[in-house]
Amino acid sequence: MTTSAAALRGTGVRAGLKVHANLTAATLTAHAVRRNEGELSADGALMVRTGVHTGRSAQDKFVVDEPGTSAEVWWGKVNKKLAPEKFATLTARVQAYLQGQELYTQDLYAGADPAHRIRVRLVTTQAWSAQFARNMFIRPDESELEGFEPDYVILHAPHFHADPAIDGVRTNTVVALSFAQRRIVIAGTEYAGEIKKSIFTVMNWILPAKDVLPMHCSANVGREGDVALFFGLSGTGKTTLSSEPSRPLIGDDEHGWGAGGVFNFEGGCYAKVINLSAEAEPEIWAASHRFGTVLENVVADRHGRLDLNDGSLTENTRSCYPVDFIPNCIREGRGGQPRNVVMLAADAFGVMPPIAKLSPAQAMYHFLSGYTAIVAGTEKGAGSEPQATFSACFGAPFLPRRPEVYGQMLSALIAEHQADCWLINTGWSGGPYGVGNRMPIRHTRALLRAALDGSLAKVAFRPDPFFGLMIPEAVPGIPAEVLDPRLGWADKDAYDATARGLVSRFAANFREFEDQVGDDVKAVMLRG
Repeated sequence: MTTSAAALRGTGVRAGLKVHANLTAATLTAHAVRRNEGELSADGALMVRTGVHTGRSAQDKFVVDEPGTSAEVWWGKVNKKLAPEKFATLTARVQAYLQGQELYTQDLYAGADPAHRIRVRLVTTQAWSAQFARNMFIRPDESELEGFEPDYVILHAPHFHADPAIDGVRTNTVVALSFAQRRIVIAGTEYAGEIKKSIFTVMNWILPAKDVLPMHCSANVGREGDVALFFGLSGTGKTTLSSEPSRPLIGDDEHGWGAGGVFNFEGGCYAKVINLSAEAEPEIWAASHRFGTVLENVVADRHGRLDLNDGSLTENTRSCYPVDFIPNCIREGRGGQPRNVVMLAADAFGVMPPIAKLSPAQAMYHFLSGYTAIVAGTEKGAGSEPQATFSACFGAPFLPRRPEVYGQMLSALIAEHQADCWLINTGWSGGPYGVGNRMPIRHTRALLRAALDGSLAKVAFRPDPFFGLMIPEAVPGIPAEVLDPRLGWADKDAYDATARGLVSRFAANFREFEDQVGDDVKAVMLRG
């Protein structure tokens, strides 16, 4: 049995009122219900509410400005500086707070490849937060817990309020990372995604130095061992398109790519479930309706029956479950070298083709751009017109290093393994949002299958005049007006003007990277 002292070793926290180390999901569920942290759905899932924070608090993320790491951090809007002395004060105050609480600890791994995994110790005041972490990360065997020494420690105090005047932070909510001390402090927010993404940020920091590319992507594998990667922001179909019965899932969100192939960082899934249907996503639906799953801000009736269409608490409703709740998965979380790299965009302007073959230089350009479009009603503050959104490497909020570091690594890996690269638009066709229609999923799936099985490479391609993309001239079963988006617009002049406008947005966004890329990428840059 793990003692309190052993469970808290390396955390700087003395024993609290009571310390519960490495409890199972069943026991954590019982504790959470006993402590009124949540309640069970009719199917046995643990339903919790996260209060005021129903998503990440991106403006409250800080990285400690330390001599050994400062020169390599991408400082600015994503990574705000926190002075070492302020972090020391914050840490001491949180440690003192935790010492007066009933505590839950979990010892877990991040990284399915043993050569590149890290050991994580979470200390939290909430049983359900411990269960979230246990679901989300990789659970060591019982024998591996003996003498477990963490590489990184997370001090999780969701009900502790930071003080900007004392702690040097923006509000009473803070997510602060010290790469030198290998410590993360999360306070003032119950949203569990902060736990998951803080470790993803750590992996994004440490792996490039080991010649492994960390990626915000899903991954699956075909019958011949051919791995495909799917990059894409929220709403682009990353989870849906990587969930294919004939191609087992390696993971749905975070991976590394190095000499040994691709590996999942996680041991669980964190699926957005608003408007989820059993017909469209049967595996995620089933995983969300069983004991052991944690549901964040999901609404149920008085009998505990879930209503996944209810967004009254937030549109960002979430289901967290172990990856082995998905039958069609690679449980060891590893695959070979990718044969295809797919970048997804939901173009609400309706001007990008449904699929395009990318050159290595174009792949670098679109990877650094990380484009999609927000449409009215999908995000708070979105207006009536589509808004172009760019997130470098399809995951800018989690990049501690400059985006070009990851872009150059991706470019080198694509070249080394001769991976084919594709850009797929899952957005609108026949006009912009409000005029055209969402790209039929049957067309997207048919084009994706043709790309992954190699048959699409055999058809003739021609360049698109606005984006310089190579688009197929004809694909069996796909209408010409879908393959060539301009043909689907009734007003061709309006299409041309809209396309030029989007090109200008790409150009404006890419200016910050222009001096950091090679001549091959400069040659394909869009210039508005």
